Amino acid sequence: MINFKPFKSTYLFLFLLLNFQLISYAQNTSIKSVGLKVQGERQQEIVKVGAESTQLYLHLLKGKNVAIVANQTSVLSVLERAAIAPNVMGSKKVTHHLVDYLHNYNGIKVKKVFAPEHGFRGKADAGEVVKDGFDTKTGLPIVSLYGKNKKPSEAHLKGVDVVVFDIQDVGARFYTYISSLHYVMEACAEAGIEVIVLDRPNPNGHYIDGPVLELEQTSFVGMHKVPVVYGMTIGEYGQMINGEKWLTNGIQCDLKVIPLENYTHQTEYSLPIKPSPNLPNDKSINLYPSLCLFEGTNVSAGRGTEMQFQIYGSPFLTKSDFTFMPQANEGAKYPKFKNQLCYGENLQETANLNKIDLSFLINAYKQKTSKEFFNNFFTKLAGTKKLQEQIEKGVPEQEIRKTWQKDIDAFKLIRAKYLIYE
Repeated sequence: MINFKPFKSTYLFLFLLLNFQLISYAQNTSIKSVGLKVQGERQQEIVKVGAESTQLYLHLLKGKNVAIVANQTSVLSVLERAAIAPNVMGSKKVTHHLVDYLHNYNGIKVKKVFAPEHGFRGKADAGEVVKDGFDTKTGLPIVSLYGKNKKPSEAHLKGVDVVVFDIQDVGARFYTYISSLHYVMEACAEAGIEVIVLDRPNPNGHYIDGPVLELEQTSFVGMHKVPVVYGMTIGEYGQMINGEKWLTNGIQCDLKVIPLENYTHQTEYSLPIKPSPNLPNDKSINLYPSLCLFEGTNVSAGRGTEMQFQIYGSPFLTKSDFTFMPQANEGAKYPKFKNQLCYGENLQETANLNKIDLSFLINAYKQKTSKEFFNNFFTKLAGTKKLQEQIEKGVPEQEIRKTWQKDIDAFKLIRAKYLIYE
């Protein structure tokens, strides 16, 4: 307790108390976890992720056996009583991993964790098999959903009453977390188990663009008839999977979405934790839907550097002033063109995109010095054979984009049915 006896003046006491509260508030209010959108001189309210609206879902988990689909992005900040000064108690925001928070919450029985591509801690390379194991902190079993087993089995779900899904997505069709969501929903629908999605913002939610997937190109990097960039949060996307009956045999999942607060699709949002090893910052996330198409070519998108998805280049492009040499690093043990000099372009200072930019791909194709450029993976990423054919024939970008529009317009009508946010 603070000793206020020396303050004989009521006005002095109130003045000092008010200043103490303001300083305490400033010290304990964190905006590290979100980006703020500025409109004129006013700032929007801080976005609150679904995981932080604990009053909406903790009561749904009490007394139940819970499985959690999570990775390194599955964090929440909550107000907790704590010492804010010597002998002074107050409240401050404390950040927890969702698994730790629920595992320690009285009355909730967390039984296991399901890990998507890149693993529970987000350290594995793209495409690297993620193995089953145990979490060293909680001792909980970890079941991989990336590798030979992308869908929870009946045995994995035995004794589970509810599955909580909380993973940060980036809003591109070939980013595999939405594919993992599909398989989790499908397995739970078959087993009669509820799924609760704790929603998170889509940093590329401000636009819709790209060719719509042709169903004959369906794969784990493209499971649904949507554009490359679909402009929905992962919670909205889950509702669309359910509502459009995209699960096997048209079954539907008992799905509940815990919504975001203070969010629209135009809200700028800076991710506090990189969603995968090769998306280290906001620029890489913004460029990802455009530059990921290089993964289906003999051009590097910067894996094996510290500028992943912010540069591109190849030993087989026309020599340029910008060069880089990929080396093994976290998230890229065997990068394309390891220890080879690549010529290309640095996009770190370019303006943020609100569409897929094909100019990078088209320019690289025009500069190629080898006959081989595309590989078999390109069609899976694009979701159509047409894009490769159009680039090879020299069709201008604006003409290519026109061929997407009819399908995009049809998708927008479907999308509108499942939106939670403006």
